[in-house]
Amino acid sequence: MNEQECKRYLETIQNLGIKFGLDNVREILRAFHNPHRKFPSVLVAGSNGKGSVCAFLTRILILHGFRAGLFTSPHLVDVKERIRIGEEIIAQRTFCRLLTQLRNKIEELMSEKKLLNPPTYFEHLCCLAFLYFAEQQVDMAFLEVGMGGRFDATNVVDPKVSVITTISAEHQKYLGDSLSQIAHEKSGIIKPGVPVVCGVHNKDAYATIKSRAEELRAPFFGIFDRKDNFAQKKTKGGYFFTFRMNGETFKYKPGLQGKHQGRNAAIAIASARILGQRWKKLDKERIIQGIQTTRWEGRLESISQKPLVLLDGAHNEEGAEALRDYIREFVSYPIILVYASMRDKKIERIADLLFPLAKIVILTRFPYYRACSPEELAEKMASQEKKILCEPDTEKAFRMAKKLAGSGGVVLIAGSLFLAGEIKKIIRNSSPA
Repeated sequence: MNEQECKRYLETIQNLGIKFGLDNVREILRAFHNPHRKFPSVLVAGSNGKGSVCAFLTRILILHGFRAGLFTSPHLVDVKERIRIGEEIIAQRTFCRLLTQLRNKIEELMSEKKLLNPPTYFEHLCCLAFLYFAEQQVDMAFLEVGMGGRFDATNVVDPKVSVITTISAEHQKYLGDSLSQIAHEKSGIIKPGVPVVCGVHNKDAYATIKSRAEELRAPFFGIFDRKDNFAQKKTKGGYFFTFRMNGETFKYKPGLQGKHQGRNAAIAIASARILGQRWKKLDKERIIQGIQTTRWEGRLESISQKPLVLLDGAHNEEGAEALRDYIREFVSYPIILVYASMRDKKIERIADLLFPLAKIVILTRFPYYRACSPEELAEKMASQEKKILCEPDTEKAFRMAKKLAGSGGVVLIAGSLFLAGEIKKIIRNSSPA
């Protein structure tokens, strides 16, 4: 398939929805001689922070001279962003070649009744990443779990370390009503004897994860078990953090903005230290350097100065709280908020956290079948006293926000990484070649 054919093929499978289970992925990978077993990996699950933790860890390995594979989701502008080696996105020609191989093999397996239903969009990309990492002989792969953990397509690997970042109430239709139930699904990535790094604060969720680790005799490391393990100090330009682990002290200021990134960085440091014990030695100074030089798009990312334009996913309560705290501490006013969301999010609660920050809120949408329309959002915001405008066209909404903010104001884009991606597309397409 060429580039356009690949794009059309992905569009046809994008609306297959969410399907849990590992049978499809295992059958496909078996047909390709199990590429996922040809490289070591670290599996990272959680409600928030998993992409950032993967980015921190990838940067750390880059500084050690290793070839680190990185699989994340969702992408912002280009689907190929999900699959990288180091900071290099998979080449278009390679992506199309591997996707063609996948499509042909899937058609063959479907005709032989070895697959009962067609693989989802996420399953396709996960298998493609495994093929690419095996072909490129990466030294290590960092894999971000898509949703949950127990039945996620990434969970076919036997990782060197299993990481669970945070637990919050999301995807409850699929993962369960309580934080403990959600934690149970995410703890499905824990393997017998494989160390677990846990950054979870909620007591019930933490207990569920720790109990599962004990059942499987997996060494358990609770990052925030003791109050003196982690400290933060506010400075003029952000926060400075101290993390202690096994008698070592790490002092750092992450390359990613926000108080929450200090906690994500601590999770990454602990993971790197454990990886250094189970895999190859990693130097303390380069671990800290990696934390301080990591860049990760769409997470409190500044893309313009006049007006200041900030992009952040903030797709659930925990993410919205982190964004709200950062805005209150480090961003001047007035703020024009451009907001869009998936239908399955706790929209009213997120609005309660973010909308009071803004002088004007512009509701829009992004082109995805699960996206909420501005009118649907407005109905849910009936209790908001804030001035709300509806503009379904993302580009028009962005232009409106910049005009209302003026050169001295702030435009905040939040509610979904899909929205952040649409804004980045608009900026890229409007920039001179």
